[in-house]
Amino acid sequence: MKNKIIMFWAIVILTIISVVIIKVKPIPLGLDLVGGSRIVLEAQKTANISEITNDMMDGLKVAVENRVNALGVSETMVQRMGEKRLLVEIPNVADPKYAREIIGETAELDFKKPILDSNGMVIDWESSGLSGEDLKKAEVAADSAGGWYISLKFNDSGAEKFEKLTREYLHHQIAIYFNGKLVSDPVVQSVIPGGMAQITGSFTKDEAKKVVDFLNAGALPVPAQIVEENTVGPTLGADSLHKSKFAAMIGIAAVMLFMIFYYRVPGVIANIALIIYSLIVFAIFKIVPVTLTLAGIAGFILSIGMAVDANILIFERTKEELKSGRTLFTAINSGFDRAFTSIFDSNMSTIIICVILYCLSSNIVKGFALTLAIGVLVSMFTAITVTKNLMHLMFGTGQLKHPALFGLKDSDINQAYEASETKREKAKFGVLD
Repeated sequence: MKNKIIMFWAIVILTIISVVIIKVKPIPLGLDLVGGSRIVLEAQKTANISEITNDMMDGLKVAVENRVNALGVSETMVQRMGEKRLLVEIPNVADPKYAREIIGETAELDFKKPILDSNGMVIDWESSGLSGEDLKKAEVAADSAGGWYISLKFNDSGAEKFEKLTREYLHHQIAIYFNGKLVSDPVVQSVIPGGMAQITGSFTKDEAKKVVDFLNAGALPVPAQIVEENTVGPTLGADSLHKSKFAAMIGIAAVMLFMIFYYRVPGVIANIALIIYSLIVFAIFKIVPVTLTLAGIAGFILSIGMAVDANILIFERTKEELKSGRTLFTAINSGFDRAFTSIFDSNMSTIIICVILYCLSSNIVKGFALTLAIGVLVSMFTAITVTKNLMHLMFGTGQLKHPALFGLKDSDINQAYEASETKREKAKFGVLD
């Protein structure tokens, strides 16, 4: 009994911790619950790119992910669609137009050296070999006059190229192009070592930040065009969330009522375990964290049904043991032991399917698989540990004096005891069936 009490308080502490986590940490919500933009990008062939390869698409995916992250929006999603398309989902985006621009533009930075005539005049520009690929970091900075410029820091290779460029064209102009457009053509006043440079111009703070976001995210390895765009409004997302919560509450309430009606006191215990289960699962969702979508909510609600299913198997086995004349303590232990194999096999089969879905499916299905897998694992813990300990603490170790508490009839228990007594009497006189 001492061990049961210790386990009981451990469950209470775990429940309290789960409640605290739920209160403190917000749960990330997906696009379908908070609204946002869904954009489909298609890689484009050019005169220099005759075929879109997997490596190009992988590079494009990384570059787009970097750009989306620069928006400062959490829980974004970028995934491949077919051979040359990317699906980009940006939940809760404040400026869809800016999101479109930063995702779709090429963002090519090029330092060009001058082509001089015999008099030293600039007649054209040609690439110096220094580009955005040599960039380590870009930042927005303010000058003493209150204007804005872009501070650049090159990697080691870029620093060498830039120092060589400034030495070779000392007291001449160099041109800085962004997306094929001239943004600055300063005169080199001195050799610049260390890989630091500036892009000056009539930038506003927002314009400078936009260029910096592009540069830090990197150039797209292949041109991409937005071929499809859908916007989910926050009102629609909030309505979906409200309906999902309502459906979940109706489903849980119906399950709880059924358990109480059919299994009586064990049903009440199962409902308590179900509440503890829900708190633990939501706490895990917030710790991981799991981005909650409509599919994820569906996975969670399905796992509730599986948690109750485990209790039903246990209670039915326990009732069979009581009908055979066993004491409460023995019947409860035997019921759990006999049901465990079925519970374990069915839950492990579900978890294997969840792993397959998570590894091979789209992000929407991944959310469903992840929430279902977490729910199934926690349900095994609550069914085997929480329910069992609560039943032992409530019913003790004696005989079942009130069969109705287990949804049984008096005649069921009386017949069981009579049969048990008959067996004992036969055994006493050496009579075996």
